[in-house]
Amino acid sequence: MSASGPGPERSGDAPNAAAERHAGGTPPVDIRIALPEHLRNLAQVGREVRVRVPEPVTLGAALDALEASYPVLKGAIRQHGSLERRAFVRFFAVGADLSHDPPDTVLPAPVVSGHEPLVVVGAMAGG
Repeated sequence: MSASGPGPERSGDAPNAAAERHAGGTPPVDIRIALPEHLRNLAQVGREVRVRVPEPVTLGAALDALEASYPVLKGAIRQHGSLERRAFVRFFAVGADLSHDPPDTVLPAPVVSGHEPLVVVGAMAGG
């Protein structure tokens, strides 16, 4: 019996982490995503959520995982169909604005490691 393996799965864990690891070659990564208040209210969550993203951890894959975990957010962050960012939503990671980056942009290491969140911001307009 080895003490180096993961412990038993909790009810909130992925259904079968071992199967995920073997099916895709590497296990998915848990990342943090910080949401603005209006999206937190819509999804009925706290300031940050954790989502499981397959590697490579790209901006598009992170948003796909967020929408899969919280279907009520589909269409609130990206357009239905085209998946283009909505005009008043911005994305930041480790202080860098990723809002105009393509979906295949790999997220910075501090986000992938869980040390920093991917930040979704609701931009404001008006005068």
